[in-house]
Amino acid sequence: MELPALTIGIEEEYLLVDPVSRDLASDPPPEFLASCKAELGENVTPEFLKCQIEVGTPVCQNIHEARKHLIRLRACIKKNAQKFGLELMAASTHPFASWVGQHHTRAPRYDKLNQDMGGVIRRMLICGMHVHVGIDDRDLRIDLMNQMNYFLPHLLALSTSSPFWAGRKMGMMSYRTNVWDGMPRNGIPNQFQSWGEYERLTESLVQAGAIEDSSKIWWDLRPSAKFPTLEMRITDVCPRIEDALTIAALYQCLLRWLSRLKRSNMKWRIYPDLLLQENRFLAARNGVSQKLVDLGKSQMVPFAVLMDEIIELISEDAIALDCVAEVQHAQTIIKRGSSASQQLATFETALAAGADEHEALCQVVDQIVEQTAICL
Repeated sequence: MELPALTIGIEEEYLLVDPVSRDLASDPPPEFLASCKAELGENVTPEFLKCQIEVGTPVCQNIHEARKHLIRLRACIKKNAQKFGLELMAASTHPFASWVGQHHTRAPRYDKLNQDMGGVIRRMLICGMHVHVGIDDRDLRIDLMNQMNYFLPHLLALSTSSPFWAGRKMGMMSYRTNVWDGMPRNGIPNQFQSWGEYERLTESLVQAGAIEDSSKIWWDLRPSAKFPTLEMRITDVCPRIEDALTIAALYQCLLRWLSRLKRSNMKWRIYPDLLLQENRFLAARNGVSQKLVDLGKSQMVPFAVLMDEIIELISEDAIALDCVAEVQHAQTIIKRGSSASQQLATFETALAAGADEHEALCQVVDQIVEQTAICL
């Protein structure tokens, strides 16, 4: 068996903020998106809410190519935002803005979502990062999806950037995950024996009229409806580009390692959904600072130890894919904390220095905006 192509593409969703009030730009001028599209074409699209915007890299052969494109995309959006008096913020929730009063983008797709989902979709004031990895063989795509489920919480923990919601600390490092769970057809995906079984399940929903196509299945990991890829969707969006690239590289390496196992007639153990969901919750609550369940040992293990084990498992793959530095950067994220822990530290430091809560939250916005621009 030949290893799959494992090409890579990254999608990121951003928030637009007013640099004076630090609140969301709930109704940015239409010229802003037009200006971005004039430079980036189909690599930039509107999101459901007008205060959001999404970018996607082209198909990339390696993480270095993805880095160049992601820097170019972020820089273009930031430049055009500033041209219209706005700022760019890569975080999965805004520290104090409310979903109430936000406006949805007027387009047939978003109008239908608004009609079908009502308040559920209007509450989705959240941003994520999706990573596509190219796997042409459809049955292999399903086989790797079944095994990759185990590692999704680890990627989520590294990405966490949403500890606040509507001005409150939520006791979660990824509160976005909790908000997103209000949507149907999401979370850890089902286990399937083959592509045919997956196709029959999705087709039954389409035939019933519940969904138009498989793009309305919003699992944390799914076969893409548009591309021959396995799309990882569980992660928060990262303010720092380096953190985003690390998560993408880890995902790519894990898929290569699992492919090598299959070539040797081996595979990673498939665990019950309840155990996977527990680790998903722990990752969303604690980020990188505490423990996840080592499902093989049925023990709580520090996240740093688990990540060291993963880095060791995929060491050969990181060398082959030329992303050793990106993979090793996961240890830096653990040492300094994910964005969520940094946001909380900035908030507490500001309060200790005499700021009121709103002033402290504004300082968090400033921190995210600054980190979003690093490397641009």
